Amino acid sequence: MAPYTIVYFHARGRCEAMRMLLADQGQSWKEEVVTRETWLQGPLKASCLFGQLPKFQDGDLTLYQSNTILRHLGRSLGPRVRTEACSAACHLPCSMLPCMWTRGPAQPGLYGKDQREAALVDMVNDGVEDLRRLCVHLIHHDFEEGKARYMQELPGHLKPFETLLAQNQGGQSFIVGNQISFADYNLLDLLLNHQVLAPGCLDSFPLLSAYVARLSARPKLKAFLASPEHVNRPVFGGRKT
Repeated sequence: MAPYTIVYFHARGRCEAMRMLLADQGQSWKEEVVTRETWLQGPLKASCLFGQLPKFQDGDLTLYQSNTILRHLGRSLGPRVRTEACSAACHLPCSMLPCMWTRGPAQPGLYGKDQREAALVDMVNDGVEDLRRLCVHLIHHDFEEGKARYMQELPGHLKPFETLLAQNQGGQSFIVGNQISFADYNLLDLLLNHQVLAPGCLDSFPLLSAYVARLSARPKLKAFLASPEHVNRPVFGGRKT
């Protein structure tokens, strides 16, 4: 049985980043697709902690809020990173949590290699959320009147991510450090969505364009992005694209 369950609508929406993360990390999961009719009936909505989806189950742990779910997966999955302190103290594998030598957790591999990188990962993810909220508002509330202004302002919203890439190994690696983080999956999902919404929007951002191509070529992630499950899901819940 798959250890994870995603309860969400038939859309990429706020779940595709976590799906990409799980697929790229070789994890399996179960989907429980919620129809609009079921949602409008009320009981499921009333049972959700904040009255919204996605709902994510990891064994007996139930989580809501998409960014909370991403952070949970960032802490739970990926290779454990040896810090200088534990490397000097022992030669045991970093799967031992908490560390018997430093008395603290070994840093998860999808959340930066140390607390500094973890803070930067959180910053990037918050930046992704800011732009995602603007995009969601455009799609569902202001598409016809607001699209031209949104496209005009979009380069200014993308520029910080180009800057962060330039500051990290000249843009040849990930958004933070030299290993993938949960924020990379979230940023990649957002950029792929914008390439659907506004083809060519990355043309003036060579590092972001290369970043999308590089991450999308990771074997397991490439297979997921080509799968019918991904391709057949509406990007924005069936509105416009």
